Amino acid sequence: MGRTYFVEEAIGQYLSDLSTKLKPYVTGLLIGQCSPQRDYIIRAVRTPPKEEQKEDNISPSKLASIDEEWITTHASQVSRMLPGGLLVLGVFIIATPEMSKDSQNALRKLIFSVEKSLTKRRLWKPSEEEVSDRAALQICSATKKVVCRTYDVQDPKSSAKPADWKYQCALSASWLALDCTVNVNIHIPLLATSPNHDLEKYTKNGLNRWSKQIENSVFLINGQVKDDDIELLEGQKKLRGNTQSSTQFSDVKVLTQLSQGSSHRSTATVQVCSASINLKGAVKCRAYIHNNKPKVKEAIQALKRDIINTLSDRCEILFEDLIINEGPHKKNFEREYHVLPQRLFVPVAGSSVMLSDYKFGDEAAGEIQERFVEMLDQSVQAEDIHIAEEINTVNICPVTDNMDNTRQKQLTKATLLLKLQQNMGVVIAAAVAVFASIFSFNYFSD
Repeated sequence: MGRTYFVEEAIGQYLSDLSTKLKPYVTGLLIGQCSPQRDYIIRAVRTPPKEEQKEDNISPSKLASIDEEWITTHASQVSRMLPGGLLVLGVFIIATPEMSKDSQNALRKLIFSVEKSLTKRRLWKPSEEEVSDRAALQICSATKKVVCRTYDVQDPKSSAKPADWKYQCALSASWLALDCTVNVNIHIPLLATSPNHDLEKYTKNGLNRWSKQIENSVFLINGQVKDDDIELLEGQKKLRGNTQSSTQFSDVKVLTQLSQGSSHRSTATVQVCSASINLKGAVKCRAYIHNNKPKVKEAIQALKRDIINTLSDRCEILFEDLIINEGPHKKNFEREYHVLPQRLFVPVAGSSVMLSDYKFGDEAAGEIQERFVEMLDQSVQAEDIHIAEEINTVNICPVTDNMDNTRQKQLTKATLLLKLQQNMGVVIAAAVAVFASIFSFNYFSD
């Protein structure tokens, strides 16, 4: 028996509008949530057109010309804007009847490419019992016929299985939300034996170790430790009526274990380090879960992944920003600030689920609005942008002047410090001077 996808009713109109506006085909992403009992699709998002396609709304004439890299990059960007519990669950294609035969092959290829791209970025691994089917939705632009199939992305040889596609009114109008603020204190040493400090690589390795701590943490939901297999709302009053958007929040505290216990002994290693990266502070995290008798373990898993994703994504965004904006020949390092982006949330009409994004301090509301239109095909009012975290800054002390250019370049790379300032989750990245012991970063040389 195939899977059943319950789909937000408004998506049907959205896909219908796309079929009349864009020819001969259009692709896009399906966003939602898997559960053991049923799957939910709450958003469909078209692939943003390239610059040359924006003026005339015309796609390339053949499916063979689909830009796979463009679509997978879009999926990676969109995944950053999803709070815990939401995933890119599939791909859709709306095409003319002449292209229908080739559409399914194109969809299969895109399903696996998108999943591979998203998996590469993740610092967590799916559980064994987790649903690994992804939806491939094919719509004929002429007849409006909808065909939904699934592929098991854990099996490269997987063949298509039929799936049901059922629209439902106000599907996500009363989903449940879990909120928490997590204190972070991560110390990442940079080995002296490493000739070039690849800060992004070191940071990701450090975050990978930290993510395992989060996986092993204890989660208190509204002050209580709950058994994994009981219903999340057991003992609570459930909000009735789902015709209007309403959210039932649960406050969560995360208790990180100081040690892994005797069953997880590890061998200590002494290594000579020339510098270190410190991430210290607090981050705002949120996960959403369907309201069809969700289990505690489903909710906690969604929140764990949001905790891991939000810190990893911010670091990734910072490094991308540095590559774009920091000139390779820059020599003057007098008092700067490298600020990791703040988290923000944006409501969705008719839904209790809010989408997420990140902004640097100098980004205007207009830039965020443009990003939502481009990435999620959604118009956002400036007053609907809710900043979840406040800004704080840390000085960048200058590097000493009496050194040659080669040494200067080495220190430039080695002294970019990521530091989460502890003020409602703002993340600050700062580079500090050699032997600047008042900060968390120290660079020692022979």
